Amino acid sequence: MTKVKANDTVRVHYTGKLTNGQVFDSSADRDPLEIQLGQGSLIPGFEQGLIDMEVNEKKTVTVPKEEAYGEVREDLFHSVKKEELPPNITPEVGMGLVAKNPDGSEYQLRVAKVEEEHVVLDGNHPLAGQDLVFDLELVEIK
Repeated sequence: MTKVKANDTVRVHYTGKLTNGQVFDSSADRDPLEIQLGQGSLIPGFEQGLIDMEVNEKKTVTVPKEEAYGEVREDLFHSVKKEELPPNITPEVGMGLVAKNPDGSEYQLRVAKVEEEHVVLDGNHPLAGQDLVFDLELVEIK
């Protein structure tokens, strides 16, 4: 049987969970994820978990935070004055915001803390600092 190797294009069903079992993403109700390995578009631990799988094989892999979204970085927390936010926004902890870089590219932020005159924004990935568990089912190797 053919096994997945580096740079293959594969189709895979997956369910991503936190170590407490909470599901954060799943392809169960949609088409399988189709992805070419080796392009840097998957977290390293997810991609590594696919290597050597055969079509129709199922397995569960635990991805340590270092091979997922890394540690929570304190340098990605920023305090901004509320008046710097768009006027139609009432910030609440957990709220997602989108900011633009000078080059026009966008990045995601979350409200981490709301104070009297300031808001603390978190630029970390929402899953930073978490070990992740993925249930994988290889559907196809292209």
